[in-house]
Amino acid sequence: MLELTILAFTIVTNMVQANSLFSSFQKLNVLVIGDVMVDRYLHGKVDRVSPEAPVPVVHLQDREDRLGGAANVALNIKALGANPYLCSVIGNDATADEFLKMLPEYNLSTKGIVQSNERKTTIKTRVIANSQHLLRVDTEDTHDLSQDEASTFVKQVKDLLETKEIHVILFQDYNKGVLSFEVIRELILEAIKRDIPTAVDPKFKNFWAYKHVSLFKPNLKEIKAQLNEPTTITTENLVEVSRTIKSKLGNAYTMLTLSEKGLYVDDNEEHYLLPTTPRTIADVCGAGDTVISVAALCLAVGLPPKEIGELANLAGGQVCEHVGVVPVNKRQLEQEYQLFKERAAAS
Repeated sequence: MLELTILAFTIVTNMVQANSLFSSFQKLNVLVIGDVMVDRYLHGKVDRVSPEAPVPVVHLQDREDRLGGAANVALNIKALGANPYLCSVIGNDATADEFLKMLPEYNLSTKGIVQSNERKTTIKTRVIANSQHLLRVDTEDTHDLSQDEASTFVKQVKDLLETKEIHVILFQDYNKGVLSFEVIRELILEAIKRDIPTAVDPKFKNFWAYKHVSLFKPNLKEIKAQLNEPTTITTENLVEVSRTIKSKLGNAYTMLTLSEKGLYVDDNEEHYLLPTTPRTIADVCGAGDTVISVAALCLAVGLPPKEIGELANLAGGQVCEHVGVVPVNKRQLEQEYQLFKERAAAS
């Protein structure tokens, strides 16, 4: 009887803590810095093959535009109840017009967006027919910001830091040129000066530029490319990988996303390999955006590294159940997190 009473008390306590955690997100202002894009979906159906070439003929039925890249991170932050300030550089073109039109539709500010005549706004066009992803066409520039663009952009970010109380800065890098080495270093130094925690989802080009950040979250593909890791990743590999990253970057926490293998968290004292929750996977696009969004918010409220990993892992799995890039569902995540805590308490 005593054991059941203790178990019931633990479950109730976990529910209260989960509710308190998600409520605390509402108090946070998050600076989201990185490459933004428009994710365009062309939906249709295929019932014949082209007579011109052995390719399917798609009868177009619908077009849908969504906010992508760092803008999807901002959507995740917003969906979790926090207040994102999105900072990026886009072009002065029709795609930019579409992008800027969508921001207020999702209650996202345009204050951190810089427009340039020297760049294209990135658009990824996906052709989907008969529930299958047939093709993707990218229109983009990937060169670094020019010196003038970088100066204007950094000033825009610093102006936001001067006028808003920012609780965490999130860098979302897609190697489209916004996060050049110089921009990264200047903004990280600004964060350190202001004692603001930083979370990073890196890409290949400037992987090692993010020195002294709080949380660094590469994925398995990026790890293998940077460290020449073998195809088979073991727990022992992960410990060594994490130590190498720490020695090069001096980061506080390392979080490695391992696709279906789960998520690895290392706080330099303890490390945890967290398995994925079994789900029906529809599309992995955008899962990394969701993981870093949740991790950044948890970092800002001081959640322990293991719990950061547990919640981020659940959130990343949730969005994989949907086709296309979508933000996390807060209510569903809160319910799943409570259930996760209940099961952990009962085991």
